[in-house]
Amino acid sequence: MSNVASKTLALTEELITLSSVTPEDKGCQERMAELLAPLGFACETIQSGAVTNLWARRGDAQPLLVFAGHTDVVPTGPLDKWTSNPFQPTHRDGKLYGRGAADMKTSLAAMVVAVEEFVAAHPDHKGSIGFLITSDEEGPATDGTVVVCEQLKARGEQLDYCIVGEPTSVTHLGDMIKNGRRGTMSGKLVIKGIQGHIAYPHMAKNPIHLAMPALAALAIEKWDEGNDYYAPTSWQMSNIHAGTGASNVIPGECVVDFNFRFSTASTVEGLQQRVCALLDQHSLDYDLRWTVGGLPFLTPRGSLSSALSEAILSETGITTELSTAGGTSDGRFIAQICPQVIEFGPTNASIHQIDENIVIADIDPLKNIYRRTMENLLLS
Repeated sequence: MSNVASKTLALTEELITLSSVTPEDKGCQERMAELLAPLGFACETIQSGAVTNLWARRGDAQPLLVFAGHTDVVPTGPLDKWTSNPFQPTHRDGKLYGRGAADMKTSLAAMVVAVEEFVAAHPDHKGSIGFLITSDEEGPATDGTVVVCEQLKARGEQLDYCIVGEPTSVTHLGDMIKNGRRGTMSGKLVIKGIQGHIAYPHMAKNPIHLAMPALAALAIEKWDEGNDYYAPTSWQMSNIHAGTGASNVIPGECVVDFNFRFSTASTVEGLQQRVCALLDQHSLDYDLRWTVGGLPFLTPRGSLSSALSEAILSETGITTELSTAGGTSDGRFIAQICPQVIEFGPTNASIHQIDENIVIADIDPLKNIYRRTMENLLLS
């Protein structure tokens, strides 16, 4: 293993030892800033509530390439289920174990070391390099990246490219990158009835019975056909609750939680209108409260995806796949101020699990891919 690779691994391990369970940062961003400042980065801490955010930038010219990610990790779960201490980096069978190893402290370390190498080799590169780091990605995501993006927009900062270090690879490093994510929108539907004795149904109004035909219609509705980048929009029920617990009482209401994962082929307004129209067709008395968790974003094939794909191919020999599958990420906020946002990081098989890990042999290639991408974008 080369000295540079050892540095990347050492920084990964150092960050894992900092038990930054969301929304805590535990000094991760301070350590990153200590390494970036000597390279010419102006580092700014943006505090919002209990959340720590870092905005760092080197240079003031365009294009601006930003590396984005999060220092917070999910809770460990039962410590006695872990083979080793989750905040004590441990090597076993060629893997590095620890909370955050895959999601996403390895990506952060690889980004920092990649930038160190790139700047050392090309101090007069064109454009600028930035870091947008938060400790609020695994939590509510209300005081993190979205806050920084709002401030950058207010300042007139123009982002051109952004690589988010989420773990996107599936089987092998580089086999998948995310060039977009579906939107997420939840609904809490309360269907109203009239409570009564189950032996006297004519004196009551059963909201469960009233709800079933409408819910069945929602479940089979085709919301859109998707497009070249997205599968069709999905509507799923997650919870249904009604009743008092007694077997002889018709309940007064039925509460249904549901969620849309929607593509750019649909809109928030359009989906909401169609749901309400279908409920109205069934003559239901209902209340419906919506929560939009994030809008879909898409980076079509272009300069960033080409630069990253070429870097992956050069480093690993793998022709990567572009995908928009999976959950949401902070990319949804960055996409509001940056035209090209792509997520790329290590394999994701163990993320959020007991004994989270990453293949040690993937750490140096990940750093090299980030560096090669900078070379493709920021060298004339």
